[in-house]
Amino acid sequence: MQAGIFKVCLVVVTTIVNHPLLFPNDDAAFPTTDDLIIQKLREREENLKIQQLELEQLLSRQEAAPENEVNTEDKEVEDGSQWDLWSTVSMVIFLVIEVWRQDFKDNNSHEPSKEEDDQLFIGNCCHGVSLPNKTMLAIFHDQYIRVTTHDAARTKEFVEGFADDLLEALRSLCNRDADMEVEDSICIGSMYENWRVNKPLICDLLVPFAPPEPYHFKCQPWVTDTSIDPDKQSYGTILVCGPDDKSSGCVCDKKKLGEDMLCLLHNPNNKKIENKDVNLLCSKNTNYLDTDQVMKWFQTAVTKAWSRISHKYEFELTFNNLDTPGALRVKFKSGKVISFNITPVVQYEDSDLYFISHFPPEVSSSVHWTLSFAVYERRFLKDFAKNLPDNSCHLGCLQIMTFLHSKQCHLTGPTGLTTYHLKTVLLHLLLNCPYSDWGNVMLEDRLRDVFKNLEKCLLEKKLHHFMVGNPKLPESVKLPEHFRVAEPLNLFRSFVLNRELYQKTLSMFYEMLKNATVVINEYSLHLPVGTINKNSTLSTPLCSQPA
Repeated sequence: MQAGIFKVCLVVVTTIVNHPLLFPNDDAAFPTTDDLIIQKLREREENLKIQQLELEQLLSRQEAAPENEVNTEDKEVEDGSQWDLWSTVSMVIFLVIEVWRQDFKDNNSHEPSKEEDDQLFIGNCCHGVSLPNKTMLAIFHDQYIRVTTHDAARTKEFVEGFADDLLEALRSLCNRDADMEVEDSICIGSMYENWRVNKPLICDLLVPFAPPEPYHFKCQPWVTDTSIDPDKQSYGTILVCGPDDKSSGCVCDKKKLGEDMLCLLHNPNNKKIENKDVNLLCSKNTNYLDTDQVMKWFQTAVTKAWSRISHKYEFELTFNNLDTPGALRVKFKSGKVISFNITPVVQYEDSDLYFISHFPPEVSSSVHWTLSFAVYERRFLKDFAKNLPDNSCHLGCLQIMTFLHSKQCHLTGPTGLTTYHLKTVLLHLLLNCPYSDWGNVMLEDRLRDVFKNLEKCLLEKKLHHFMVGNPKLPESVKLPEHFRVAEPLNLFRSFVLNRELYQKTLSMFYEMLKNATVVINEYSLHLPVGTINKNSTLSTPLCSQPA
């Protein structure tokens, strides 16, 4: 009798512990609305009830058995005692396992996986986002952005003239047989693409340089090298080749010229120069061009050049940042300040690609140079604008985006999202929309499209480089073919490797959208009555929950 009661209690305890309604955390990892899961739980409950019924029937049969079976009773008692012992041990083990499983699931319920955490984070931020309406955007663009771009024209004119004078003085001080040869500056960036809006207005200029004859640079880009890690393919190295290196490609290296014939590019007298007389700016114990050595050389050369022409100007010239080669700052007696960057670069073969030093600042090795497509990007925007309607809104979209991004970064700090990423998203959208969709009256719609595309790229952690591996790139850009057919570069690769940076960037992006209307109102003057309170809420959510 006692053994039968014990068995019934064991089944009851088992049923209670495994009942899904009493212990919902047991299956918390599964969706409660899934019909298949619920059906399985019900089947398990029915099986437990059947087992309980069978044990009760067994108990009834044992109680009804005749008491005169004395010979078999002792054996049954002995077997029952053994069974009760093993049942007790099994129940204890089972209960310990159940308690441990409940505690394990309770602890794990507070530590969601990376994917679940990202989805919950995204789901909490993509609702209720609104953007300024068409009227507000037009007023803001006219009253703030157009005034800023008017000042940019005068700044560019001054910087270009002064840079030419400074570089000319630098050339006059160089020894052509032993010093680096500096070429004319190349204007790039937002100021010369006419979408710079954030102050201070900073002009960016590239200054190509080359070693004295008979030395030459051999650029080694990693974009087309599949053996390089994807996060390093936007870099490359620059090998400094000496006079005995036969890889210069000149015909005089491959054919023996007559005694009365000279190469117009290579003067044989220059081969007498010894290495100790030439500062080739190489990294220690290597033949690779070193960015730190280039920075020291260029800053010294600029200082000497300014000392030669400073008497002609009535302003002060200082270095704005000693960690970059040519970040200069002009301060007039009136107190006005103009900042600009002159960056030494190395040309890649005969193209408009340039290896740029000290960009971005997180490059770990001083022999790694970043490949810049800035000249091609400026050419694309200039050629593409010829087919757009008058007063097109494509640059206005980029200006508003960079303005909002800058203001939000002042509040939350810098993240993994840069103005170059914003520009890349716009460039991709230009190729995907008809020319007629970029009229001035379509500013609100195109701004909405750019934000939606940027959000999609952030959620997928994938933004392809506009130039590298882009089959839609027009032939008029004249990008070298091996860059056009290369594998696309993912500019959001850092988000895949750094989850904390990704969440911080995503949070900043949604905060920027939520604050867009308020920020634009603060910088818009004399708004008409009723305009401020009329926001253009997105008709559809900016994003959907990822699968």
